[in-house]
Amino acid sequence: MFGPLSAFVLSPFDGDVVDERGFTSLVERSAAAGVDSVGALGSTGSYAYLDRAQRARLARLAVEAAGGVPVLVGIGALSTREVLAAAEDAERAGAAALLLAPVSYQPLSDEEVFGLYEDVTAATSVPVCVYDNPRTTGFAFSDELRSRVAQLSGVGSVKLPGVPEDVDAARTWLAGLRAALPAHVTLGVSGDAHGVRGLRAGCDTWYSVVAGVVPRTCVALAAAVAAGDDAQVDEIAARLAPLWPVAAAHGSVRVAAAFAEQLAVVPRAGLPRPLRDLPADGQRVVAEVVAAGGWE
Repeated sequence: MFGPLSAFVLSPFDGDVVDERGFTSLVERSAAAGVDSVGALGSTGSYAYLDRAQRARLARLAVEAAGGVPVLVGIGALSTREVLAAAEDAERAGAAALLLAPVSYQPLSDEEVFGLYEDVTAATSVPVCVYDNPRTTGFAFSDELRSRVAQLSGVGSVKLPGVPEDVDAARTWLAGLRAALPAHVTLGVSGDAHGVRGLRAGCDTWYSVVAGVVPRTCVALAAAVAAGDDAQVDEIAARLAPLWPVAAAHGSVRVAAAFAEQLAVVPRAGLPRPLRDLPADGQRVVAEVVAAGGWE
């Protein structure tokens, strides 16, 4: 939908409110690094912990700070009514696309999830990115449902939660999935441990959390993948690799917040309560990665 690298930025909290200066600095930093798009109010952006007015304001700030770089704005919420309100606010703010996960309290059926995307795409005028994030939503898309939702005219991309560990198996799976989607719908990979493998296997976009913290590093990594520079890919990927088990254990938002704070790219990358900072063992791993240096 946009290009190989989408940087998803934190919403750094200072107590119970978002540090707007820190938030805009992260957006500006990503845009200046040359990412293809910026993601605001994704899972790492803690959208679920913000009210409508807060989300609308951060959407406006993100679009302004991005300076023309396309901004993807998360619109997930428990009710379709709230999703449509968030979509309206994001469109008014100038969002280039909307990111929608099927958030729920009661477990959702496939028909209910399809109906959610049907309702939203009918009401919006910018592309919708289908956000498959079973770890946080509790709902896992089947390939059949991905294909069905992607047929809706307003869908522009499908954000996958990962790809198979084996690159050849990933290529085969992605080729089959792509054949079932309309030609204009892109496939993106999330879960930063899967980023390089996803791009190598044929994903159009890496929807990256770590790129919201060290965007120039990730721009270089994505460019190296595209150029087939395996040595550079392996070097950068190896430096980032210690973060991935910590993210798997504690969640990427906690890792991203610790990484951003230890690199001092924001003064304080607090999380909304009841979330707590990364535990001490994870903080030590992040500190070792930071100490290796060379992050931009």
